[in-house]
Amino acid sequence: MARVRVLHLENYQHEATSRDHSVIVDEPREVGGDDQGLNPYELLLSALGGCIAITLRMYAQRKGWDLQDVEVELKHDSVHAEDCQTCETRDGRISLITRRLRFTGDLDEEQRERLREIAQRCPVHRTLLGPLEIHEAED
Repeated sequence: MARVRVLHLENYQHEATSRDHSVIVDEPREVGGDDQGLNPYELLLSALGGCIAITLRMYAQRKGWDLQDVEVELKHDSVHAEDCQTCETRDGRISLITRRLRFTGDLDEEQRERLREIAQRCPVHRTLLGPLEIHEAED
């Protein structure tokens, strides 16, 4: 189980802490923040990208593959559903995350394709695709 506590610092700045680690969450100056940290969507993409990279490294190590490095690039957009080629719904707007993976190492095309498939199985990816519920905790 993961636990994070978020506390206000100043303006839009907040500190998110978990175990002995912390990160500053903020908004860019153009929306009134002080740009002292990643914004919430950037943190979400960081969690997904980190999970993908770790999952791929673990998989490649178990297989004994020469995965020297993996770069995960993610982009979040809000798009009209009708503009999404692979979406099930055609109404309203949807969140769209675009992923690009780059591998370094002596890997054949079959290994690279398998890594692309495994990337979709990281725990954060599965969580985002749901089902997902968020409940209010009782004090």
